[in-house]
Amino acid sequence: MSSTVLGLVRASHPEPAAAVTTVAGLLAVGVGHRPSGVVAVVLTVLASQLAVGWANDALDAGRDTTVGRTDKPVAAGAVGRHTVALAAAVAALATPALALATNPPAALCATAGLVSALLYDWPLKSSPVSVLPYAVSFGSLPAFVVLALPGAPAPPVWLVAAAACLGPGAHFANVLPDLADDARTGVRGLPHRLGPAGSRVAAAGLLLAATATLVVGPPGPPSGVGLAAVAAAVVVPPLSWYGGRATARAGGRPVAAFRAVMLVALIDVVLLVSSGRVV
Repeated sequence: MSSTVLGLVRASHPEPAAAVTTVAGLLAVGVGHRPSGVVAVVLTVLASQLAVGWANDALDAGRDTTVGRTDKPVAAGAVGRHTVALAAAVAALATPALALATNPPAALCATAGLVSALLYDWPLKSSPVSVLPYAVSFGSLPAFVVLALPGAPAPPVWLVAAAACLGPGAHFANVLPDLADDARTGVRGLPHRLGPAGSRVAAAGLLLAATATLVVGPPGPPSGVGLAAVAAAVVVPPLSWYGGRATARAGGRPVAAFRAVMLVALIDVVLLVSSGRVV
């Protein structure tokens, strides 16, 4: 691959993009999509994730350069800011086009989720309501997957509510490693106003709320696997923060908290798919 392509891959925020796309694909299988429907869901979510990641790096290029973020390809000079911005625009336009392969209501939902996420990149990132786009965009993800089924059935309220809790939890966890750098460049979203301790509590509480909603929301009594998922939601965040401190002491960037959120999200979706209690 050329250096430009590699730079674009790195600027796309590949870990969360892959995790969210995988979650969407598993959920599509779980709600009963045919293979063509699963492909349409996966491609739509992947395009939206690429658009958001590239837009984020294009908009944050100046701040990333100021704080010396050599892990960011635009700030490091691995790929041009204009190239990343152009790629973001192409991916953003592709998202509703790909979603229309399912049906118009689902395409509208996917587009709303994308617009919400882009509004986080600008201008809500530095506002007290920075958490709102995460709630809307994550909540729209399972709504899109269910609406994309033939007949566009209404998504279960508990499923959307769980995702709307998980999104803000991911926001609080994702910002933790960047609080000091963000303070230097004037970014003051809700996690920055709460501080590290408050953000950790918020992330853990929201992650637990999301998992508990997925366990008790569907009809029928909670399963043993579901209760095990709740236990994981309690145990994983503290372990991740302990690992993050060890990484920080070694001079690395402590991203374990965000990875913990993605891990629990994957556990939750596997729980849903295996239980067959989605729609």
